[in-house]
Amino acid sequence: MARVAVEGGEVVVRLGVREGLAARRRQVRVSVSALREVRVERSWWRVLRGRPGSGRWSPGRCSGVRDRPAGEDFVAVRAESTVLCLELAGGAPFGRIAVSVDDPERAEREVRAAMASGGAAPGPPERAPREEEIP
Repeated sequence: MARVAVEGGEVVVRLGVREGLAARRRQVRVSVSALREVRVERSWWRVLRGRPGSGRWSPGRCSGVRDRPAGEDFVAVRAESTVLCLELAGGAPFGRIAVSVDDPERAEREVRAAMASGGAAPGPPERAPREEEIP
């Protein structure tokens, strides 16, 4: 199953071995600034649009690029799974990235936090200086 992380100003989708082989790539990277919307979709089949392009399209597993008149989408979804769906702005390599992940709600929160902070990954909270450190 895929893993989603925010690294610097990018959202990185790392595919599992099977998905990576089927999609002919191990990861997908997009800038946080290219994100328009992030959501969790309960019905895996609803994220599929367009026609199957490069990749593997078998019953219950879809991994690869889907062709649409307005561009391409990247999907790595499994049947009966909840899907993290990233909608991207024009100029991005894909119009949508949809992936099945173990904890889509956590991934959604992480991506939303990066969007709110302008692309910087949330870091550890800053601590207040102690009295002896104040100049």
